[in-house]
Amino acid sequence: MVLLLPHGYEGQGPDHSSARVERFLSLCAQDNMTVAMPTTPANYFHLLRWQGLSGRRKPLIVFTPKSMLRLKSATSTATEFTGGSFLPVLADPRPADPAGVRTVVLCAGKIYYDLAARRAAEGRDDIALIRVERLYPLPLGEILTELDRYPAEAEIAWVQEEPTNMGAWPTMALWLPDLLERKIRLVAPPASSAPALGSSVAHAAEHKAVIERVMGRG
Repeated sequence: MVLLLPHGYEGQGPDHSSARVERFLSLCAQDNMTVAMPTTPANYFHLLRWQGLSGRRKPLIVFTPKSMLRLKSATSTATEFTGGSFLPVLADPRPADPAGVRTVVLCAGKIYYDLAARRAAEGRDDIALIRVERLYPLPLGEILTELDRYPAEAEIAWVQEEPTNMGAWPTMALWLPDLLERKIRLVAPPASSAPALGSSVAHAAEHKAVIERVMGRG
């Protein structure tokens, strides 16, 4: 069974935005399902192919941001489709000198593209962006491999567009500090009783504030 659930905060209200990631992750235990939020067409393709061919007879939950269907930066080459496999963690190709990184961001979903665009606009090489494409089972080995590329004193932040009490953070807050044996800083909108704001103006302001905090200006 595969569930494809539209999910991505776009300022159009709760019914357009949230597939309630936190509710699915709260049900995850004993390797009972796979929960993923792929950010490239090729990784999405390989994820579905893996589900069909791997012999894993467990539900696959996929969160699919609608805006990425028309996002020019969210593309893959033909060779990325014809070769390779699903990658549960996507490394950051940007920092030319990993030793100069001061903040390592762990994130999932389309917020990566917003962060990458802002980082490129500012010419910053002190921030690394690591995409966690599979939220459960947590790809701990792959995350540790990527973190090992950067200085041990670098700050680690989990960044999400969902409110603090939603999205992946409630689960990651339980898992990551102990598994990584490091402190994790959260950058996210404040906790909310509703899945999303109903005002596009308010949403844009809130989203901008999250990006500003990652850039060290909030």
